[in-house]
Amino acid sequence: MNHTEVNQTDYCQQFSCPERSVSIAVYVLLYVSTAAVVLLTVCGNLLIIISVCHFKQLHTPTNMLILSLAVSDILVGALVIPISLIWTIESCWIFNRDFCICFILTSYFLTSTSIHNVALIAVDRYLALSNPFLYTKTVSVSTMCIAVLCDWCVMFFYNLVAHYFSRNFKCLVMCPGDCFLVLDEIWSLVDNILIFGIPCSVIIILYSLVFVLVRKHATAIRELHVNTRTQTSQSDISMKSERKAAKVLGLVVSVFLACLFPYSLYSSLGKVIEVEVESFQKVLILVYLNSAINPVIYALFYPWFRKCVKLVLTLQIFKRDSSLIKVI
Repeated sequence: MNHTEVNQTDYCQQFSCPERSVSIAVYVLLYVSTAAVVLLTVCGNLLIIISVCHFKQLHTPTNMLILSLAVSDILVGALVIPISLIWTIESCWIFNRDFCICFILTSYFLTSTSIHNVALIAVDRYLALSNPFLYTKTVSVSTMCIAVLCDWCVMFFYNLVAHYFSRNFKCLVMCPGDCFLVLDEIWSLVDNILIFGIPCSVIIILYSLVFVLVRKHATAIRELHVNTRTQTSQSDISMKSERKAAKVLGLVVSVFLACLFPYSLYSSLGKVIEVEVESFQKVLILVYLNSAINPVIYALFYPWFRKCVKLVLTLQIFKRDSSLIKVI
């Protein structure tokens, strides 16, 4: 997601790569921190991929979406985050023009796919809670795989179309020491709506509805056991579920908005205010770091993931029939 509305001609005339003024120790620390972020992103998402693929009990429609999200996020961690952080540390684009274009297309495709995967998870959870019987009958693993494949294909072709038909794409001028692709006003607006506006709206609305449904279910459980001996225990369980749902859903929406809203704001106001390149780089990194946070939000809150991690790290997955181990 590496394009913005900047005054390309003026910026190219003023730009020059600044000399690095930090000490060697700080410079090394920055690169060590970069390696740590990349390792966290790749390893966290790799554990999700191994868990969902290996254990048959996890072959569910919802987990296919989590798997798709993990695949897009691990690619962001391996292909996008290292280059972006190197660019930020060096304060200068040290690679050539062709690599710049490949980086832009790759980063945009993977981050947009990751965002839409999060939105699909919100849709899946709302459908599963609002009409569980219909969901069980109509949504299968194969159906969800087709939906995921369609999502990847749509994002891929949109990426090509948006960058090909944008006026500035054909006359891209890579400033010495920098790497930006400028979309025209129309494509910039369309991009903001499709990549940020719609997914963000879907996530906020559907997760709000999910929270309402969870509260209704918890209330129904309390009323069902109001005249039984298990009243206290059942009420406690429902209240705990309610609080946990509120906490997780609030965290999901908050992290998503925190990572994506600054980028959308910068992209929208680029024609109105002067956008500083260094500030925009930080905004982009925040978008990319969402891929490192996603495993924590969508996996670590599940007990089955912690059990799977233990089985993977202790190499028990190499035992015979380990795929049949119950993790839920």
